[in-house]
Amino acid sequence: MKRLLVVVLVAACSKDPSGGSVDGKVIFSTTCTTCHGSTGKPDATMVARLGVRDLTDPEVRARLTQDSVEAQVRVGSPNKLMPAFTGALSEEQIKAVSAFVVSPEFVK
Repeated sequence: MKRLLVVVLVAACSKDPSGGSVDGKVIFSTTCTTCHGSTGKPDATMVARLGVRDLTDPEVRARLTQDSVEAQVRVGSPNKLMPAFTGALSEEQIKAVSAFVVSPEFVK
């Protein structure tokens, strides 16, 4: 029981918001949903206040590539409203969440 508690506390105190997961869906749900919503469709407040994109919008999806999503996750948005996740997420995690966002599974 003590070991489990230590593992939970270490994960909770780590800088990694996803707890070390390399599953793109898990990373999205723990890191991205605050702004983008649990389905990729942000609520109206996030759109109005921060200009958060609806990642389910067909026009947006038509322009998304894994490379473009990776770049956005790494360095954040040009207006700095989306933070950079370099340092908070590993390179493997950035690739995993980006692959998930551009995948057909994301909009199911």
